[in-house]
Amino acid sequence: MEKEFGKITPKLEELAEKAKKSSYIDPELYTKYDVKRGLRDLNGRGVLVGITDISEVCSTKEVNGERIPIDGELYYRGYNVRDIILKSQDSDHFGFEECCYLLLFGHLPDIRDLAEFQNILGDYRSLPKNFVRDVIMKKPSKDIMNSLSRSVLTLYSYDDNADDTSPANVLRQCAQLISMFPLLSVYGYQAYRHYHQEGSLIIHQPRPELSTAENILHCLRDDSKYTQLEAKLLDVALILHMEHGGGNNSTFTTHLVSSSGTDTYSAIAAALGSLKGPKHGGANIKVVKMFDDMKKNVKDWTSEEEVSAYLEALLDKKAFDNAGLIYGMGHAIYSISDPRAVTFRGFVKALSEEKGYQKEFALYSLVEKLAPEIIAKKRKMYKGVSPNVDFYSGFAYQMLDLPMELYTPLFAIARIAGWSAHRMEEICHNGKIMRPAYMTVCEHKEFVPIEDR
Repeated sequence: MEKEFGKITPKLEELAEKAKKSSYIDPELYTKYDVKRGLRDLNGRGVLVGITDISEVCSTKEVNGERIPIDGELYYRGYNVRDIILKSQDSDHFGFEECCYLLLFGHLPDIRDLAEFQNILGDYRSLPKNFVRDVIMKKPSKDIMNSLSRSVLTLYSYDDNADDTSPANVLRQCAQLISMFPLLSVYGYQAYRHYHQEGSLIIHQPRPELSTAENILHCLRDDSKYTQLEAKLLDVALILHMEHGGGNNSTFTTHLVSSSGTDTYSAIAAALGSLKGPKHGGANIKVVKMFDDMKKNVKDWTSEEEVSAYLEALLDKKAFDNAGLIYGMGHAIYSISDPRAVTFRGFVKALSEEKGYQKEFALYSLVEKLAPEIIAKKRKMYKGVSPNVDFYSGFAYQMLDLPMELYTPLFAIARIAGWSAHRMEEICHNGKIMRPAYMTVCEHKEFVPIEDR
């Protein structure tokens, strides 16, 4: 008789309680021994563990020897991301590929540089022969992030130089993964839709001349049609998500795993595992679901009184998932504002007008206004609270009619560019293997023979 895979038996439940008891660490010990839990101090500042030249996240400035909060700023290789996006809107080209070049090579490309790089990405935008049939279509996962991780690890077997960590080979592997991620994600979703949701199975071939954002919409939609604004908004979303300093969990994972000297596929799969976590890459899904619940329970979406009451119920663990959180509000670093949310907001507003979602956008705007005030009133805060990039990104994907199963993979499609730049940085400076210290609080004991226990 075949055993049921994944079943939890009563005995295992009993053992789990023992494991839970033995795994408990008294939170007071972190304060007693001045251990930076989560690699952050009591004021929320991250512990310095490395140096990077790729991007900078700014939320404070020093005035008369004191750090004061400022409107958030995000820089890629010294360029303000807001300027990169807003100043390139008049041009015809899409910006994600340009920013990939910037992150990887440290400077903005000229017309010739960009064209050559786009050709490289276009040539790499294909999968090995029969890969879709033999890998993606075989036992498709219900979670596309797991499907993406499996595909990345399987690509190792197709690479004749998989373990070569020379800069040229790692760059080749990273460029291929940047190009392949949209296909691996979208095809993984198409397989899921067909086998788990009994939908049609439609696999569009990518078009090398299209941008990453255009190819995502082209390959995902049954009719391959999209508007210029839709593609532009998705392109902006990819730019805003592609990099965020070396300390975010998945990028730090890339540095950590790369420092061991392992291959590119293993390093990127580890980063994907980190991003999959709901505390990292899945936040915009929570925002969308929270707003869906809000729209069902708030009769008048324009009423500050009704919306405030719902937000207070969220914090009191009496609404939505009873977690006591207003999703999309607050960030580990930013306080006054998240520059990604500020920049994205205008594009989301424009799409809401094109798609007829003005009432929904007005509700988001009202929550954006009320939530910080309510959080400040009900919670003890060490810094300000403002909407983060996840607050609007899920709504944008909803308007683009993108399936929720692809929300976190879209994050990965963008962030693979940042991971690649950081892997190159780690490989090229050939640093030491990362090995932070852990304090052990277990008492020493005398071993007792089994017959005497």
